[in-house]
Amino acid sequence: MPTNPLPTVVTVREVGLRDGLQSIARTLPTAHKLAWLQGAYEAGLREIEIGSFVPARLLPQLADTAELIAHALKLPGLVVSVLVPNLRGAEAAIASGAHSMVLPLSASHAHSLANLRKTPDEVVAEAARIRAARDSAGSSMLLEGGVGTAFGCTLQGEVKESEVLRLMQALLDAGCDRVSLADTVGYGDPAQVQRLFEKGRALVGERLWCGHFHDTRGLGLANVYAALQCGITRFDACLAGIGGCPHAPGASGNVSTEDLAYMLRSMKIDTGLNINALLGLRQQVATWLEGEALHGTLWQAGLPKTMKETA
Repeated sequence: MPTNPLPTVVTVREVGLRDGLQSIARTLPTAHKLAWLQGAYEAGLREIEIGSFVPARLLPQLADTAELIAHALKLPGLVVSVLVPNLRGAEAAIASGAHSMVLPLSASHAHSLANLRKTPDEVVAEAARIRAARDSAGSSMLLEGGVGTAFGCTLQGEVKESEVLRLMQALLDAGCDRVSLADTVGYGDPAQVQRLFEKGRALVGERLWCGHFHDTRGLGLANVYAALQCGITRFDACLAGIGGCPHAPGASGNVSTEDLAYMLRSMKIDTGLNINALLGLRQQVATWLEGEALHGTLWQAGLPKTMKETA
């Protein structure tokens, strides 16, 4: 049974410019990224993960993150988010003026070592250093700890709920303002999602505020619904359902922004998103990423006659 009435308003954070593009070998020209950013904003998205401050030699696809942030900060009402893997990245994020930074942590020990070259508890220690750096800089930037592989791992297999909950609390104790849960490799199912989010909300309350789901095995939107039942009102999504983890073979990417927007609109949940504008942007991005695998289903069928776009 739902623990809360379904929310009436949900925030969708677009992560295509970071999570989507980092999984694609080609480097999209900055001009195209700026057009994507502008199109997403015009479609009603008011929270966008712009990129990541990682060395350009590791992710050349995201080397222009600072330039994109500078443009994004000119868009009224847009919450500009960026991923940071460590203290150096966080220092660059603070200097950029972005509003929010996400520090990823893998609850799976094996995935953490493979992906971040740190143990989960070493990432917690890094969170404390990042919090100290933010405070000493006089910044009001939000620090979010993103707990990945929360529902299982392709390298380790099972990830115990108790370990996920421990690490969530540890991140908050280290100075993170908020935490989120991510199904990095698409192992979660709705019952599992509801159970873990219920336990997480019981432990840390509204400081657990975001769900990040991948549609690897076709359960992305079902898992969003399970989290909605627990009172979660913020979800990550990616235009055209691209993105994924290098340690998730066969991954089909993130929950599609346009499919998520359609599901929520159909359920009378307000997102502020113009679905037709999202579909138009998807079509534009598809021309830039010709030959890449794109996902989602709404673009094939369009809106039903029972739903009129009013935004």
